[in-house]
Amino acid sequence: MIKLEKHKKVRGAQRTVLVSSLVAAYIAGRSIRALAAELGRSYGFVHRLLADSGVALRPRGGHRLPQQRKAAAAESGAPRLPIEELSGGR
Repeated sequence: MIKLEKHKKVRGAQRTVLVSSLVAAYIAGRSIRALAAELGRSYGFVHRLLADSGVALRPRGGHRLPQQRKAAAAESGAPRLPIEELSGGR
C-alpha cells in the first residue's frame, strides 16, 4: 500500500491508485481502521474514499460466526429463560 505524507492532499493518478488498492483490501476483508492505520491517515479519510468509490460498506461490528454470537450472548450475563416462561406457559 502507498505510504502517504501527513497533511498532503491526494489527487489525480495517486488518488486513483490509492482508492483502487483500498477497495481491493477492503473487499478482501480488511477493516477501515486497519487500512487507516497502515496509511497513517484517519478513519474518516479512508471511509470517505471508500464511500466515494461506491463500494458497499459492511455494517459495524464485523463478521461474526454463529459460535461467536452464542459465546457473546453467554458472556453478556443475560438470563436465558426456558421457552415455557417466554410463551406464558402455553
